[in-house]
Amino acid sequence: MRRKFLRFLAILPLLSVLSGCGIIDYFYLPPPEDTAQEIFEAGNDAMRDKNYAQAKEYFTTLKDKYPFSPYAVEAELSLADAYFLDADYLLAVDAYKEFESLHPRHKAIPYVLFQIGKAHMDSFVSIDRPQDNVAEAYEYLTRLKESYPGTEYAEKATALMQEARKLMAAHEVYVADFYWRRESYGSAYERYKFVLENFKDVPDFQEYVKERARLSYLKKAEQEAELLRKDREGSWKDYFEWL
Repeated sequence: MRRKFLRFLAILPLLSVLSGCGIIDYFYLPPPEDTAQEIFEAGNDAMRDKNYAQAKEYFTTLKDKYPFSPYAVEAELSLADAYFLDADYLLAVDAYKEFESLHPRHKAIPYVLFQIGKAHMDSFVSIDRPQDNVAEAYEYLTRLKESYPGTEYAEKATALMQEARKLMAAHEVYVADFYWRRESYGSAYERYKFVLENFKDVPDFQEYVKERARLSYLKKAEQEAELLRKDREGSWKDYFEWL
């Protein structure tokens, strides 16, 4: 019995050392990193909770830390979706474009093209601003319909394309009306004529711009005639003064 007790006392310091190492490890060593799968699942949970800011962090971390993970490609697309759902439309467009450039043959490309168009359309602010985003939306939706005509997203693109054309035409009419109000009838005429010739698929404005183009042309002619009359009067005045 005494020998067993002495043996226990002999190994007690060793047990203390081992126990101490475990405590040191627990408090001072960095915790194990999350796996790519765990980060991806956490991102999906955040998306389901509509916590898009958190989801963006998870998917960005996964892209940066595990670029060759089997979850990386899905994370790239999910990151674009998180931007879109959080109304960060410009960042969403960039993310969708990056996905397309990296994975041009991916099965999700029809969806990606549609989302680029949708994000551009949703970023519309007002008709008085340049409509470059709307024009690019129309371009991507056209690509979608031409390259993937049988997909559900090609069918959904039709309504968006019509809306884009209407917004582009409305902007041109706005600019033409601006010139009209400033009595710049020559510039107004050219704009109205442009809408008349290039937006025949948008019937909403055709009668209006046709009539305005006619009136602008007449007023432009009146302005030119008035300038010519004044120029002639000035020439005669100069002539008599010279005499």
